[in-house]
Amino acid sequence: MSLFDRLWGGARKKTPSPKPAAPAPLAVASAEPKGAVERRQSPRKNARKGTRALIIDDSPTVVAVLRKALRSAGCSTREALDAEHGLALLDQDPPDLIFLDIVLPGMNGFHALRLIRKNPAYQHIPVIMISGNEHAIEQFYVNRIGADDFMKKPFSRFEIFARIESLLDDDLVPRRKGLSTPALASEAIRPRTGSASA
Repeated sequence: MSLFDRLWGGARKKTPSPKPAAPAPLAVASAEPKGAVERRQSPRKNARKGTRALIIDDSPTVVAVLRKALRSAGCSTREALDAEHGLALLDQDPPDLIFLDIVLPGMNGFHALRLIRKNPAYQHIPVIMISGNEHAIEQFYVNRIGADDFMKKPFSRFEIFARIESLLDDDLVPRRKGLSTPALASEAIRPRTGSASA
């Protein structure tokens, strides 16, 4: 020990200098809104697998395309080539979803849809109307008689499932109980000469 240390009563203990405090973590804004995060974390309902679909269309080709696409995704289908047969199948076993052509032999799709919407047991079933006939498409957008969606022929497999995903979501399927159905502007829809195939 040096003389200087003895005069001061012993060696001085070095006091460690305080460490600088760690900076507070910065709040990072989420790149997604809270609602989007909550939806992603919640289990997503698979709106395709197990869906029971009723296809009413007088074109065997359209029926085959819809049947193949739907069954490839785990859906079950029943098919009818006219509205009368389709309504009979509906009475036997109500489906989860209906694809309904507008231009049909005998009763047209508009009339069939009106009957479906008048029955309280079927008012909740989503209906996608389909057609390639320009006059029928015009009538659809004029009347707005209770269909949930519309697909113009020809349509892609992607479009089919995009419609199903939205319509079978619990929050988006319309609940029509107690609602009246608007009257049809025209009972008979006939294809125009030179128009696209129905």
